[in-house]
Amino acid sequence: MRYLNYFSSLVAIATCAASAYADPFAVYPSAISLENQTDVQRLIAVESREDGVTLDRTPDIAVTFDKEGVAKFENGAFIAVGDGEAVATVTHGDKSAAVPVKVTNAALNPEESFKNDVEPVLMKAGCNAGSCHGSASGKNGFRVSLFGFDPGLDYINLTRDNRARRMNAGSPAESLLLQKATGDVVHDGGSRFEKNTPLYDTLHKWISEGAKNDPAPPPSLTGVEILPRSAVLEGAGAQQRFVVRGLYSDGSDRDVTNLAILSSSDDLTCPLDVPTAKTTAADPGEGYIMARYGSFAVVSKVIVIPQGLTMAWPEDAKPVNYVDDFIFDKLKKLRVLPAASCDDATFVRRAYMDVLGILPTADETRSFLADTAADKRAKLIDTLLERPEFNELWAMKWADLLRVQTVPNQVDRKALNRYNDWLRNAITTNKPIDQLVRELLTAQGGNFTEPAVNFYVAEPNPLQMAENVAQVFMGIQLKCAQCHNHPFERWTMDDYYSFSAFFAQVGQKGSSDPRERIVFDRRGGEVNHIKDNRAMAPKFLGGDTPDCTGKDRRTVLADWLTAPDNPWFAKTIGNRVWAQFFGRGITDPPDDVRVTNPPTHPELEDALAKRLVEVKYDLRALVRDICNSYTYQMSTQPRNETVTDKRNFAYQNVRRLGAEQLLDAIAKVTESKVKFPVLPLGANAVQVADGNSGNYFLGLFGRPARSTVCTCERRAEPTLAQVLHLINGDTMTNALNASGGRLEKLASSQLTPAQMAEDIWLAAYSRTPTTDEQAYVENYVNTAADKKVAIEDVMWSVLNSKEFVFNH
Repeated sequence: MRYLNYFSSLVAIATCAASAYADPFAVYPSAISLENQTDVQRLIAVESREDGVTLDRTPDIAVTFDKEGVAKFENGAFIAVGDGEAVATVTHGDKSAAVPVKVTNAALNPEESFKNDVEPVLMKAGCNAGSCHGSASGKNGFRVSLFGFDPGLDYINLTRDNRARRMNAGSPAESLLLQKATGDVVHDGGSRFEKNTPLYDTLHKWISEGAKNDPAPPPSLTGVEILPRSAVLEGAGAQQRFVVRGLYSDGSDRDVTNLAILSSSDDLTCPLDVPTAKTTAADPGEGYIMARYGSFAVVSKVIVIPQGLTMAWPEDAKPVNYVDDFIFDKLKKLRVLPAASCDDATFVRRAYMDVLGILPTADETRSFLADTAADKRAKLIDTLLERPEFNELWAMKWADLLRVQTVPNQVDRKALNRYNDWLRNAITTNKPIDQLVRELLTAQGGNFTEPAVNFYVAEPNPLQMAENVAQVFMGIQLKCAQCHNHPFERWTMDDYYSFSAFFAQVGQKGSSDPRERIVFDRRGGEVNHIKDNRAMAPKFLGGDTPDCTGKDRRTVLADWLTAPDNPWFAKTIGNRVWAQFFGRGITDPPDDVRVTNPPTHPELEDALAKRLVEVKYDLRALVRDICNSYTYQMSTQPRNETVTDKRNFAYQNVRRLGAEQLLDAIAKVTESKVKFPVLPLGANAVQVADGNSGNYFLGLFGRPARSTVCTCERRAEPTLAQVLHLINGDTMTNALNASGGRLEKLASSQLTPAQMAEDIWLAAYSRTPTTDEQAYVENYVNTAADKKVAIEDVMWSVLNSKEFVFNH
């Protein structure tokens, strides 16, 4: 069987269910290879209807062979009988499929392999989990490596540690290893499995054979697959079985369904019965069945739709571009209708906030609302993309990722300002993103004259440099692999230290100005593996070991990372841009790309990446595509009120304004001015360059200090302190009572209360007040003893409203 490498698996496991419908009757796996008398392979049979619904026919199939004496089919699985080849015909009703079967070494009963048989039992039983004996210090005097990443250590500790007290080859059933696991002897971890089960039998047989280590390195696990890779189940109670297979370096494969750790991502939609590897549909929605085996994890997508639901696609929901094609295709599979398009008032506020980070003025809103041109939204987007606020907003976003902050004795105020100016100038000149990243990675020189080197000055540790680059530009979190192989991904400790080796020769030194740091290529130095102190050669993540002789290793890395065919870079950049306009990524969060966190729309993620490459990484071009799409312009109100799934973009997400946006919005509505360090009075909060802003409001509302590159550092969760500060904190008080501000102007004007309400509503909400709102304001102001206090109360109420604090 062919080895499915990581990249093809990542695409295949997450593809929308349509890809599985090509064959109306399919069997999994499509070919059977049995390599000894203990090798068995279960079979799954799936029928696909024309509407995309899949039906598990496994319990009702009939299997016949064109040749006897090769294999038999019992209890849903193929079993070896004799060496040879045959063709099995799998039949259900009038549908059938041919399955080639090959059997070798049918008479062989092989000895148990410690690495490939015993270690998987320890993992399935939970013995090598971090909460048990796999913890750094072990448990109750017994330690094995986390998730079995070090079989050599595990073998010694199992068979030699503490005078080999855990093994009894003469009477395997009396081995402490088995007695504790079955609960015959007191065990803090409780019973892990019962006697006479496959897990028990494997360990019993291994011990009876002498508890041997593998005499020679056995075939290595190179991949895992779960079949079928997707399913669409109609109605509660519909079922789908799964089979999990391990793929090995010698070309062999084996059924590891009973040994894999299986789980469901959503028990409300697709709960899983682990012993039978079967999900039963529950509530409509989408979920994933995850299988972990060895160091690999794979998922199968499961969509559950209501029984017999018919759906008439709304005539007003027409695709504008490729974005809508992919979103609509998924919604049709889910039997979910897209929301209606938002009204013009909602759109103009949303577009200004998302593209520029600021509110439109009342005059800008009036002008847009009065425009009757059919293409006025597209024209507005084009106009916004050329405004300087766009550059400031995206410079801030990159500054969050690249840790633009003052660092004592490393990055001082001058260096910080140069770094921030470099980012803003790059956005202003529409520098291609791949070029920006290349300049950043290969930067050298003084951090006053070559601002991009501050990326390295802020973090001089080559291990952390590697983690930062992987997370920011590839969406991969490597940190786990520093101390042990990643438990949920393919990344090993070797991968971690080999990737870090690209930064091993980055050197720093002082200059004649004690505030300045100089970054240079030392042309020497290595990263050593923490486990055995090996010097690690630079190696691309998931790729080759390049020849870096006589080269700056960072240049080699930059060439690979920004290449058009790099599997991560363009996808990650595209996904980060997408998240700005929807409040969540296609892969979410955007910097946690892994098989067990699959994208909701992998084809759209690919399309955004392809588009970036086509337009030569023109940020504005991608933003234009997204903002012009019907998907972006949807209302926040679902067309069907029972739809609550936010992952598939059936409606626009309501998003709280970011800290900078909220503070700038308050200042704009009140016509007040905020003073930030080293910036002129009245500057916008997005212009604050230093992550260490020192501004109480920005910190309170979640602006990151930029101490890490993680998107999680920017917080959007509401807190009681935030509510109290908006109600009676000095930010609101000072803004409302600012000299020459909107409150003062309105109080001294000849405007009627109705006109005042319109002025405030347009400034804050980008809409005119409703009849009821206008009547309330008129009554409140006209009957108040103090007109100014009444107007202040109205403005205070507006600024504390959900409609103001959120982007709709």
